[in-house]
Amino acid sequence: MKIYVGIDLHSNNSFVALVDEENKAVYKKRLPNDLISLLEALKPYKDSIEGVVVESTYNWYWLADGLQEAGYKVHLANVSANAQYSGIKCTGDESDALWLANLLRLNILSTGHIYPKEKRGARELLRKRLILVRQQTACLLSIQGMINRYENVSITSSKMKSLSSDKVLDFIKDENVRFAAQSQLKVLDCIMEQISLLEKQIQKIIKPDPLFALLKSIPGIGIILAMTILLETGDIKRFKSASNYSSYCRCVESKRISNEKKKGVNNRKNGNAYLCWAFIEASNHAITAYPEIKKYYQRKLSQTMRVVALKTIANKLSRACYFMLRDNVEFDMKKLFM
Repeated sequence: MKIYVGIDLHSNNSFVALVDEENKAVYKKRLPNDLISLLEALKPYKDSIEGVVVESTYNWYWLADGLQEAGYKVHLANVSANAQYSGIKCTGDESDALWLANLLRLNILSTGHIYPKEKRGARELLRKRLILVRQQTACLLSIQGMINRYENVSITSSKMKSLSSDKVLDFIKDENVRFAAQSQLKVLDCIMEQISLLEKQIQKIIKPDPLFALLKSIPGIGIILAMTILLETGDIKRFKSASNYSSYCRCVESKRISNEKKKGVNNRKNGNAYLCWAFIEASNHAITAYPEIKKYYQRKLSQTMRVVALKTIANKLSRACYFMLRDNVEFDMKKLFM
């Protein structure tokens, strides 16, 4: 007898449901989020279990890793792609867990990618760096705003970073405002130090990877963007085509067409926000540095909005990235506009 497992995962507990080949529930119970308890519950059925479905929530790492290490085949359910019938009057954790198990039984489960455990830590470093960069920007803007409000002096972010704290404080005459700016500068110095440490650690991890050097040859892509693309993409073979990859990077238009007429839009947020940011940033740099790309962008800009023209460049760069990572080939500007 084959058994299919669905787990409705929450912050402090999980509802576990097991169904057989005829969709008959053989086990239903709410358990604490404790790996030992969950494994003990599944143990009597282990030899019959075909797979375990876990919801793609914010806290699934520990559960998926533990189940895989215990020998179970784990499927990560794509929440947005697996929509229940909207006419159901009453649903709950039990019905959700049974529904997930039944999707696996019927072989119609839409799944997400389980990023390899051994590479997840490096990706986390990069994501934390981005958070710190945003905090750094907020600190810079706060200090610039104070100086501008009280002294009518404008200082660029680049100049602010190059000046010592004492030099920045020299712009401010009011003692209390100086004290407020000083506290903000101390936070800024700490953030900048941590960003530098994170970047060094990430480079130490991925610098030996030949794909890292390959990505830096793409127009507009430097060290940080190459890091982001490499770590957020993971194994490029998980994407069936360049179109799939570009869609995952949110570099294509989201729309729904029927009878040759636009009827609405699909979920614009499907995909990876970090890759979307990376390719938009790369596009902005490429436009200013490469005449061929600038010329193409200006032609698109005369036909459509700036954001659409920019996304067109991002789409082309993401497709180029796909083929380079898949085939391990160098960037070719001629192929970019084919």
